[in-house]
Amino acid sequence: MTPDLMEEGARRVAAHQAVAAPGKTESGGRAAGFARPVLPGEVDVTHGRILYLEDVCVSFDGFRAINKLSLDIAPGELRCIIGPNGAGKTTMMDIITGKTRPDSGTVFFGSTIDLLRYKEAEIAQLGIGRKFQKPTVFEQLSVFENLELALKTDKGVKASMFFRLDSADSDRLADVLRTIHLADSVDRPAGELSHGQKQWLEIGMLLMQDPKLLLLDEPVAGMTDEETARTAELFLTLKGHHSLMVVEHDMSFIKTISEKVTVLHEGSVLAEGTLEEVQADERVIEVYLGR
Repeated sequence: MTPDLMEEGARRVAAHQAVAAPGKTESGGRAAGFARPVLPGEVDVTHGRILYLEDVCVSFDGFRAINKLSLDIAPGELRCIIGPNGAGKTTMMDIITGKTRPDSGTVFFGSTIDLLRYKEAEIAQLGIGRKFQKPTVFEQLSVFENLELALKTDKGVKASMFFRLDSADSDRLADVLRTIHLADSVDRPAGELSHGQKQWLEIGMLLMQDPKLLLLDEPVAGMTDEETARTAELFLTLKGHHSLMVVEHDMSFIKTISEKVTVLHEGSVLAEGTLEEVQADERVIEVYLGR
């Protein structure tokens, strides 16, 4: 969730609380802390890659968390990332989204956008959405309000006060509700949803911002078998329309959704290929899968 969206969500929640508690007034009233950058054109993927990392390195207190990592993803691809704890999966996502700056290396979004030149909030506006393992939705707001909040609109106070959905936004919101299996829960407070439904809602909030690339960190952790199956269906629906990078430990889930799997170990790519190919790789068996 982007910083400006979190701030606007907090403002909306405060407004709800003010209504629920007579005599209290809404605190705050300032505009979002991150301005939307003016960015020209679409992401250039004419070279056949939407994400490109080359020789990326980053160290923390002398520990090399990412070690000459090179990786690329094609437009519309669903790439699964696996590996043992400490392999660098989360740090890699931190670098892509601007949360962590590498010591060296190249990170490009399309062929022309150098992500190392942008801040975290700007990268989100460029079209990269990130989903953390723990769902971060606004539980006091309804499903509808969470999705409406995520629209790419001016998050300033005045603009938010007078904002009304137009027909295109309404159609998009309805389409996203169907995609994430929550059309029947549109008016429910997000806090009443199951864990899996909250995960779908947060994915829906990312989809409302029309990302080109989605980074999804252990999306089915804690889900029931039924929720996991429906999440696999959701991701396969998104593939082709969006590029997805999915970090996950659930090998049954990976088997359902994967075409190409990348195995990370000690901050670099250990193996890459189909799930069957990497499962048969002796190095992967040794460091991750076991015998």
